[in-house]
Amino acid sequence: MPGPSRFRLSRVRVAVGWAAGAVVLAIAQPRAETLLAGVLLGACGEAIRLWASGHIEKTETLATGGPYAHTRNPLYFGSLLLAVGLAVAAASPVVVGLVFVYFAAFYPAVIREEADFLRAKFGDVYRAWEAQVPAFFPRLTAGGPRSSTFSWARVAKNKEWRTAIALPLFVLALWLRSRL
Repeated sequence: MPGPSRFRLSRVRVAVGWAAGAVVLAIAQPRAETLLAGVLLGACGEAIRLWASGHIEKTETLATGGPYAHTRNPLYFGSLLLAVGLAVAAASPVVVGLVFVYFAAFYPAVIREEADFLRAKFGDVYRAWEAQVPAFFPRLTAGGPRSSTFSWARVAKNKEWRTAIALPLFVLALWLRSRL
């Protein structure tokens, strides 16, 4: 069972992320070229998140197909690409530092907490998949059993539309910030 400090961290990470986003908007110094580069990187992150959301049925079955054959945490890896993309778009070394601190503070504990839960729930099936697929940084070739398939209904059920909408809105806010 995860320790209490990890449990609290996993519960506040989204709220802290939104607060960090407000800070990013306040200190951003975006330029046309940084916005373009950041949008491209952020779009790659959101594409990975969409792909992953179409495979996962949270706490019901173990997703091992699609991006889950490359990394056990494609949603988090996609989030990292999104955040780095927004940091590039913001063109601020302070924002890059905030992204690093945010991910270092939250994601190792959250990944461990989820791995413990999945190991307890899915036992040997999880352990076999865990042995073949890296925890975070993806491998180029697929590994593991690859039993899940993509479904747009799962994307909707997992409410990935919220992140898909937030990305262009945040970029629009950065673009408006660049006009000031």
